[in-house]
Amino acid sequence: MTEQEARRMQQARFERLARVVVEPLHRYLLRRTSADMVDDVLSETMVVLWRRIDEVPGLGEGAEPDPGDVLPWCYGVARGCLANARRADGRRIRLVERLIRSHEQSPDRAADHGELHAALDALAAQDREVLQLWAWEGLAPRQIAEATGLTANAVSIRLHRAKKKIAAQLGRKDAEPTGHKRDEGRSSQ
Repeated sequence: MTEQEARRMQQARFERLARVVVEPLHRYLLRRTSADMVDDVLSETMVVLWRRIDEVPGLGEGAEPDPGDVLPWCYGVARGCLANARRADGRRIRLVERLIRSHEQSPDRAADHGELHAALDALAAQDREVLQLWAWEGLAPRQIAEATGLTANAVSIRLHRAKKKIAAQLGRKDAEPTGHKRDEGRSSQ
């Protein structure tokens, strides 16, 4: 038997199994979880059944399988997939709660950097992205161009304009650059 024939036979077995188990598994999941989660869990269940098609008890090579033979094992797979989905949801919820708590505990954005974030928010989305890639990620205009799909020249122009807008928003257009002292690097004599 060639590999292609084996795949066709496996696909035919899976299709026979799916015709028998999809509706009962859908009903099973509807009774155990929210409607918005059912399709995802059913899809994951079908992926597991595809991967483990040779392990499904009662699934022969010929005619349609008997639901009484294959469904109990498939319910077990669906039960495991549902448990995995619930654990994943729990992790996501805990992560969101942790992020909310950490944001509430450290009001850095609001207190220390509120003006900066407001100035960034006032920029166009692409200008903000270019500026952030330059300032926060330390990318050169050539690298920013590669990341954004713009030309290096367009990036340089956007970067120059964005820096001017930020400086004007923060009222530092003619002010002394922060972090520098006039006599820095000079001797006192």
